Order: sequence, then structure tokens, then C-alpha cells
Amino acid sequence: MSHAEVWVVAAAAVFGIGLYSLLIAAHLLRQLIAIKVMGSAIFLVLVVAAGPIDGALDGLPKALVLTGIVIAISAIAFALALLVRLAEVTGSTSLEDDADDDR
Repeated sequence: MSHAEVWVVAAAAVFGIGLYSLLIAAHLLRQLIAIKVMGSAIFLVLVVAAGPIDGALDGLPKALVLTGIVIAISAIAFALALLVRLAEVTGSTSLEDDADDDR
């Protein structure tokens, strides 16, 4: 097994952990962390897939991954701001069934 295959398998395992956490967690902060973990696994696969071509490294895929990381961080920051506002308004940050409400 080559180094690239090991990294892809590791990224698949990390993505699986993130997906499992996303499906199981009821707390929104834990779901945001799970989404961030899944995104990190995707970035890892993209970096591994953009390996050396004819012995030289191609900088474009790595620059695109770096741009994606910056965008992901800003999206998570925005989601955290929304989560704080939700906690202020409702007093809870966990998902609850709407069937329990008598509206």
C-alpha cells in the first residue's frame, strides 16, 4: 500500500467518524464540529490527490485547498454566531421535536 493510499484510507476513516457524529449528535455545536471534521477529511483527500506530477509539485491544487480552508473557517464562524443567537433567543442549542409543542 502506497503512502497516498494510506492517507486516503485515513481520510475516509475521519470522514466516517464525522458523519457518525453528525447523525448521532443532537447538540448543534457538536454537529458543527462534526461538519468541520468531515471538511478536514475532504481537504486531506484533495491534497493527497494533487501529488507530484513528473517529480514537480503543482501549487494550484494546494492553493485552492488553502482557499477552501479559509472559507470553511469563515462559514463555521458564521454558524457559531447563529448558534449563539439561537441560544440567546430560545435558551437551548439542542434539537428538539416540534411535536411536543402545543402551538
